[in-house]
Amino acid sequence: MAEDIIAPLAGKIVKMYLEVGATVEEDDDALVIEAMKMETPIYVPCDGTVKEIKVKEGDNVEEDDVLAIIG
Repeated sequence: MAEDIIAPLAGKIVKMYLEVGATVEEDDDALVIEAMKMETPIYVPCDGTVKEIKVKEGDNVEEDDVLAIIG
């Protein structure tokens, strides 16, 4: 069962900790979004393997964009 990592706010991806194929655990650091000069860490929502990453550092994202898929 795949689960998406969703952007909780609009901003810029400033750090990416995920790699496709990597094994992750719930609450691991996934990435950091910067908005209005504040950095917001985003965490992995479940245990699994990183199936797909849809963004990279420097990308601008909108609220509710799918950032990565954990399967």
